Amino acid sequence: MELNDQQVVQFLRNDPQFFERNPALLTEIMLPSQHGGVAISLVERQQLAQRDKIRVLESKMSELIAFGEENDAISERVHRLSLGLLAARNFDALIATVKYNLSEDFQVPHVALRLWAKPKPQEEDANHAEEFQPVSEELRHWAEGLLTPYCGHRPGLDVTAWFGDTVVPLKSFALVALRGEKTFGLLVMGSEDERRFYPEMGTLYLKRIGELVSVALLRHLD
Repeated sequence: MELNDQQVVQFLRNDPQFFERNPALLTEIMLPSQHGGVAISLVERQQLAQRDKIRVLESKMSELIAFGEENDAISERVHRLSLGLLAARNFDALIATVKYNLSEDFQVPHVALRLWAKPKPQEEDANHAEEFQPVSEELRHWAEGLLTPYCGHRPGLDVTAWFGDTVVPLKSFALVALRGEKTFGLLVMGSEDERRFYPEMGTLYLKRIGELVSVALLRHLD
């Protein structure tokens, strides 16, 4: 009786010791090479298959290592930002720290903040800072609903004026709500590169940066 493919496969699965009892078959059975050329034995075919699997695993391992190294580098930058925020003695120094670190460590060319909370009495000079310029009720409401950072090309809000007179038009933005018990501001980052901030990008570190800046600002807000 002639066996079909499925019956042969099932037979070998039910009898894993078959090739141990018939070792000569491993070298006698010849199979076409996956990479072209002459036929090869079953053992050689298995070796080639294992090498292919090893190459795939090595590639995935290299990718994971690269991701790990990138995350370590970003974590180090966030740590430096944290230290800078802790060291800032007043509101002006804090804002300067935020803009400097995001520009130097994260290569964000344009950074702006708007706050609709009041500075503490000892920080009353900050009332005249651009960060406290009025914003629309629409923008405040939008920021309150921003549970995760927004990344994209057109946020639907008029924030480009916050960056002053830029020579090159900004093509991508990241917007992060600043909040304590309530939302009190918005951190906006802009870039001339339309690929710098895009909707599918991860926002974990943006969220953490927003939380750090929020906590640091609360020390200076009434």
